[in-house]
Amino acid sequence: MIRERKLREININDLEHKYSNWKDWKWQVRHTVRDIDTLEKLLEIELDIRDKRNIERTIEKFPMAITPYYLSLIDIDNYKNDPVFRQAIPSEKELIISTYDMVDPLGEDEDSPVEGITHRYPDRVLFHISNVCAMYCRHCTRKRKVGDKDHIPNKEIIEKGIEYIRKNAQIRDVLLSGGDPFLLPDEYLDWILTEVSAIPHVEVIRIGSRVPVVLPYRITDELVNMLKKHQPLWINTHFNHPKEITDSSREALRKLADAGIPLGNQSVLLAGVNDCPHIMKKLVQELVKNRVRPYYIYQCDMSEGLSHFRTSVGKGIEIMESLRGHTSGFAIPTFVVDAPGGGGKIPVMPNYLVSWSNDKVILRNYEGVITTYKEPDNYKTTSCDLNCDKCDLTLKIDNDKKIKVLGVEKLLSDYDETISFVPNNNERIERRINE
Repeated sequence: MIRERKLREININDLEHKYSNWKDWKWQVRHTVRDIDTLEKLLEIELDIRDKRNIERTIEKFPMAITPYYLSLIDIDNYKNDPVFRQAIPSEKELIISTYDMVDPLGEDEDSPVEGITHRYPDRVLFHISNVCAMYCRHCTRKRKVGDKDHIPNKEIIEKGIEYIRKNAQIRDVLLSGGDPFLLPDEYLDWILTEVSAIPHVEVIRIGSRVPVVLPYRITDELVNMLKKHQPLWINTHFNHPKEITDSSREALRKLADAGIPLGNQSVLLAGVNDCPHIMKKLVQELVKNRVRPYYIYQCDMSEGLSHFRTSVGKGIEIMESLRGHTSGFAIPTFVVDAPGGGGKIPVMPNYLVSWSNDKVILRNYEGVITTYKEPDNYKTTSCDLNCDKCDLTLKIDNDKKIKVLGVEKLLSDYDETISFVPNNNERIERRINE
């Protein structure tokens, strides 16, 4: 097995001559590593018999699938601690199901009005168009679906999803997800993008993909030229460690960025992989160098078999503390907990607001400097009664679209009379009713 770091030391012409199929993404997929014998042979290592048995037991429940490219990034001299090894190779720890683990921790199935659609937020949906990935990430939150042939969406399911989007005018943002949408054929993905972008109220389409990380050769000129037809299109990648940013992945990102496609990155905080402020700082800075905006750092979800990857939320806050003020603001992602049960993404961050009074706000910066911000003396707040025609501010809106507010925004609004939210089965309220 020729590892990627060694490949970069060889003249590219010699490389293409000797390994003519290496950069063929279909060849990479055909040679996906799915068994231990092939794994040992390609890595040129011999696993301990106990480790082999544990991996075999894990594969029976959670399959293994690794592209030769991604496998080539593993440091065989220290493979057990290697971040790529830990993300790609099954561990017996995946078979430990803790009390809090869930099959569908984000409630995606419960928020699915039709198969393939998750409609959680008012103006956007997740559209599950593929169930095939270039590799099986060990930290995958959708372990229940990925690689399961019973969950592969066919064209009829895709058409029903498109029809749901078409019938719901509040949907302005569609996220194509999976699996990995880029594992679909160009022509099929082109058809889906064409159908969705033709819906008048859809303003933007996003694609979530780990292909630039684990199979960068999939980002072909043909794919990029097809994607360019469907602007505005956004792509979110999934780099978790700076080691994953290689010459090959840089080239894939360059093609996408040169095509005018905005790129973002969503990392997952993983114990033993990237739970280090220095690693995360290096990662976000490398991403920005390659025109990728760090978007989210996710707290690891409570999916079955992921407890060994989960860190404390406090570790994530520590990492955020090490980024704010210590690197460029646009290189700082948002740290979020995707709420169990389907509550959506909740941002979590260090507290920079120390205190406040009627006319002053006390703040602290990344150095610990505490400062006072004086509130304006004559600011007159703008109240809103939804009568935009008589407002001093200017906003042309479609009067046919009713503005709806939810949650705390509803309590803050001037035009809604709600003054409190009361949980169901509140004993005090029940006593009032019964008295």
